Amino acid sequence: MSNHLPPRHTVPVRAWLLSVTGLAVVASLVMWHAQLVDLLDFDTSADKRPVVASGPGGSPPPVVEVSKSTPPPVKPSKTPTRKPTKTPSTPTKTPTRSSSGYSEEDIDGLSPKLRTRLRKAITAAKADGVRISITSARRSAAKQRRLLREAIVKYGSYQAATRWVLPPEQSAHVQGTAVDIGPQAAMVWLNKNGWRYGVCRRYDNEPWHFEALTTPGKRCPAREPHAVATAD
Repeated sequence: MSNHLPPRHTVPVRAWLLSVTGLAVVASLVMWHAQLVDLLDFDTSADKRPVVASGPGGSPPPVVEVSKSTPPPVKPSKTPTRKPTKTPSTPTKTPTRSSSGYSEEDIDGLSPKLRTRLRKAITAAKADGVRISITSARRSAAKQRRLLREAIVKYGSYQAATRWVLPPEQSAHVQGTAVDIGPQAAMVWLNKNGWRYGVCRRYDNEPWHFEALTTPGKRCPAREPHAVATAD
């Protein structure tokens, strides 16, 4: 009998260490994967469940059924907006016209001689920056009579009134041979330059009254103190 025992099949130490290490790594991976799943919450079935708020005592709120027969809400009808009524415009002042159709505020009813001369004077005054306005040109006999009656009341007598307003049969305005102008600057300008065009101021007491009393370019005659009515 021999004293030698048969050789023992032993696992090398290195291989054993590798096996143990591998098992530890696998166990770590399994634990890490479980933590990762919890962290990311991959339980998709929970995401699909609706969240329902609980009512008093933890019970779910009652479900209110909407009747299909309930009519839709009716929109309020739009109230028609009334258009604002147009405010009537203030009527413009209508120029005074005589029975012949001319206006007292323009020179159309004047005699051809005075009308032609006055147009030239108006153009020259405008070039000097002065505007000549016509306040009273040709008048109707009816208006002249009315003005005379008002003057008699104002001045107290016929004689005093005719210094300002002559009777229709003696008035140069009714005949279309006289014109009253304004404003004050126009009166001053025409009194100074009117002789160049044959237009002159006639009375001392009426700085607005002008007539064709001279030949254009010739000095005007001396002014009269006031008008004088002749006896019938």
